[in-house]
Amino acid sequence: MPAPPRPTIIPTVSDERFEEHLRRPQGLGLTPTGGHAAAAGGSACGDLVQITLGVDGDRVGEVGFDAEGCGATFAAASAAVSLIRGATILDAARIGARQIAAELGGLSPGKLHAADLAADALARALGSAAFADAQAAPVPGRTLVAMSGGVDSAVAALLAAQAGDALAVTLELWRHADNDAERSCCSASAVLSARSLAHGMGLPHLTLDLRDAFRAGVVEPWLAGHAAGVTPNPCVRCNGEVRLDAMLALAAKVGAERLATGHYARIGPDGLLCAAGDPAKDQTYMLAGLALDSLRRLWFPLGDMTKPQVRDLAEAHGLPVARRPDSQDLCFLAGTGRAAFLERHLRVAARPGPVLDLDGREIGRHEGAHGYTVGQRRGVGVGGTDAPLHVIATDVERNTVTVAPRAALERRHVRVGDVRLHAPENDVDAVKLRYRSR
Repeated sequence: MPAPPRPTIIPTVSDERFEEHLRRPQGLGLTPTGGHAAAAGGSACGDLVQITLGVDGDRVGEVGFDAEGCGATFAAASAAVSLIRGATILDAARIGARQIAAELGGLSPGKLHAADLAADALARALGSAAFADAQAAPVPGRTLVAMSGGVDSAVAALLAAQAGDALAVTLELWRHADNDAERSCCSASAVLSARSLAHGMGLPHLTLDLRDAFRAGVVEPWLAGHAAGVTPNPCVRCNGEVRLDAMLALAAKVGAERLATGHYARIGPDGLLCAAGDPAKDQTYMLAGLALDSLRRLWFPLGDMTKPQVRDLAEAHGLPVARRPDSQDLCFLAGTGRAAFLERHLRVAARPGPVLDLDGREIGRHEGAHGYTVGQRRGVGVGGTDAPLHVIATDVERNTVTVAPRAALERRHVRVGDVRLHAPENDVDAVKLRYRSR
């Protein structure tokens, strides 16, 4: 971004610190060599802040900014630069909109948006630089906490802070205009919520933008699976190949010994996953793709707790998310349906075809075989039978869906793929095929 001219707008806050940052902005137009840039704002609001910074060991090195918009935007970006220059990464990760506004002597309500933009750009640039270049010495007992903005990860952060040295990280994995950002656990909105929670607990907070890795490693395989007529589980792939390993890599960069998450799971004496204390909330299924080396560095503070206990603990400590409803959708489907998402990203429009019985007779019509899952009962669209019909098979090449009563689903042998075993195969005495199902 080329350096824009300095603004001449007169500030609405009559404070000499504001005017000093406005007339002599710190780092305006500076682009550190090898620095990491991140921006916040844009066309929707008309204001834009881009902060570029580098890190040296465990400290922030050179830092500069560019901006577009009103004078408050330039002043807020300048204040952010002055607050973090030469600071440790963790001290810089404690800087949010409140600290930036205070550095300016306070901002009127109409100008607080500028501090929010500067804080958001700072958090993204700092997370990117730390992930790539930080080299902090290991600190015994330090824990990095994965925070999503929900109650489970907030209580995990609370317990980690009570146990010792802790800091938090939130990933931005998906952003699309058709999604409901408030219902997604990995949107830009969720990042802001998690940062506010972390700072409210006195914890440093880093943001990691993994949208490219998430699309390549999770969404694209999910789309390809549907196109091939299977129903992949994106959460297993996300936890096993993208999300948790990235946070573990960041933990090593900032000197943390372990990563804590809000999953309901436990680690047994042998270092392997064990079911959570609350069977109704057990999430070990979603963690099945993790490598053994990753498991050794994970901590699940909620492993022995029930959901009501978690909510009560959050309420007792005044956490504003204590009664927030759980997210139910896949993060990239929040606010949009699976069919609409597949049509938008696969560009596969409705493709009517036959619904067949076990004898191959057509007994109905469907809107596209790729949209059906083996075992599915709802949405089959065939009535007038004595027993409910379930999807028994799909064939995307022939565009057929075969249905039958539930008994036809029974199997003694099931072919599995992408298996990660942590014990000899002869020691495996049970397999869980579906989350929260027998």
